[in-house]
Amino acid sequence: MKHAACYQKGYPRPQFVRSEWTDLNGEWKFGFDDETQEADALKGRLPRTIRVPYTYETTMSGIGIAQAHHAVWYSRSIRVTRSKRTLLHFEGVDHKAYVYIDGKYVGSHCGAYSRYTVDITRFLGEGESVLTVRCEDDGHPSCVRGKQRWMEESYGCWYVQTTGIWKSVWLEYVDGVHLSALKMTPDLTDYTIRFDFEVSEPADDVSVRFDISFGGTFLHTVCATASDRFNSVTCALPSEKLTYQVALWSPSDPALYDVTITVSKGGRIVDEVKSYFALRDYSVKGDKILLNGRPFYARLVLDQGYWKESGLTPPDEEALVSDITLAKEMGFNGARKHQKIEDERYFYYADLLGFTVWCELPSNHWFSDACSEEIVREWLSIVRANYNHPSLVTWVIFNESWGVRNISKNSQQRDLANGLYYLTKSIDRMRPVISNDGWEHAKSDILTLHDYEQDGSKLYKRYETMCKITEGSSENDQPMPFADGCAYRGQPIVISEFGGTAYVRDEATGWGYGTGVKNDEEFLDRFASLVCAVDKMGLSGFCYTQLTDVQQEVNGLLREDRTSKVPLEEIRKRNHR
Repeated sequence: MKHAACYQKGYPRPQFVRSEWTDLNGEWKFGFDDETQEADALKGRLPRTIRVPYTYETTMSGIGIAQAHHAVWYSRSIRVTRSKRTLLHFEGVDHKAYVYIDGKYVGSHCGAYSRYTVDITRFLGEGESVLTVRCEDDGHPSCVRGKQRWMEESYGCWYVQTTGIWKSVWLEYVDGVHLSALKMTPDLTDYTIRFDFEVSEPADDVSVRFDISFGGTFLHTVCATASDRFNSVTCALPSEKLTYQVALWSPSDPALYDVTITVSKGGRIVDEVKSYFALRDYSVKGDKILLNGRPFYARLVLDQGYWKESGLTPPDEEALVSDITLAKEMGFNGARKHQKIEDERYFYYADLLGFTVWCELPSNHWFSDACSEEIVREWLSIVRANYNHPSLVTWVIFNESWGVRNISKNSQQRDLANGLYYLTKSIDRMRPVISNDGWEHAKSDILTLHDYEQDGSKLYKRYETMCKITEGSSENDQPMPFADGCAYRGQPIVISEFGGTAYVRDEATGWGYGTGVKNDEEFLDRFASLVCAVDKMGLSGFCYTQLTDVQQEVNGLLREDRTSKVPLEEIRKRNHR
């Protein structure tokens, strides 16, 4: 596998890479709130150990207790000898985090799926310091929580909760003047790349240089003065140094450009960040999805990103590569990451391997003003953090009206969905946005429908006319495609959940959709009939449920451990007939 030039194994933020950092994953001290005194926790005296970033509910954490605990403590010592500023990064903490250094409060964050960064420089003393984190998750359905259960036991498609640190924790060392934000926007109308950037301390003598290369060949340098908080510069990418003037990203040819960003203060280099980008346009035109101006059929698989031994946290970096590779081997060209914001390294490998990704906000399951505020805050952070990845092609805000259960009749809930749609578009003009995947759409660039009919001929007949697709079918009991006051505007249509066929062997238990199959032949026949039915509808794509089994749910193409239920090549044959 040929990596981008900026790649560092284990680096948690693969599109904004610095050389000076410390990985804090590994053994930490740990305690449940009901067995821990705050004074002891702040001094690093905790009764257990845990392996970060795996949560206590998982076996890889070294604890493996599924019972809910609404507050937990973490602690470890850190030693910083560099004279630079020290930034502490949490890639994901569920749900609230309170951070302390040597017993002093440093800062807090709310939101399980967004990155949290805090400058801890002024709190560090000589020698070792004690880093303590208190995490709270009251389990209430008002939180943005996705598929995490809020009952004592798992049920239906709700799984064991995730509590505390579940993504990487790390330190980064920077100068007082450093690059603090970078947004990269390609434009295929003139083959340019626009860099919008921020520096920590803008000034007239601060400049930023962008050095661009492709495949090891240097192409261009552009420079800009960073005298304001918000700055931008645009570079044309055609070059006589390449056989082809430009290279476009696609699943068949995931071409990536490398870029090194250098920040100077008074002529002295104070910061260097390495990254990459791609020339890629994913858009809708009429009833078609277009990739680089050509019709693109989305052949997606639903992927919830759970592992048996580690829950929502990938067991290692290689597990992310494996999931993408297995999906591609089965004939899929992308995944709908369902109710989870995946480790950013997943997007890196999707960029590298040519695999499209739909990014979906994990749902809350309550509606109130406070819930709306939290959703907006966390969603904006997620969009900003993942904007630059070329593999990320679609934003999904709500799923099946979760969190907005009365969206069809309740104008306040409909306004929230529409508001988030327009807010997302105000930041990102490159990608389609779906306000409510599955049914009861408000403003959406793609009409998406969910249907778990297990008979391919019945599924096809249900959607054989445009009227049945866009106005709803009386042949099932699902909600209408659009919320009140909204209607079909000619946009592309995707069956974004279907299949979900249960298949287990050897006395295993669990559930899926419809009557479970009993052998390989029956499973493959049903898969083929369902995929064929959707393909014949003449839509813009589908998303098959799902990549793997998840806890009590046994409707995956693969088992939880990623072993295949049937030969992958047999699935691929039926996926591309």
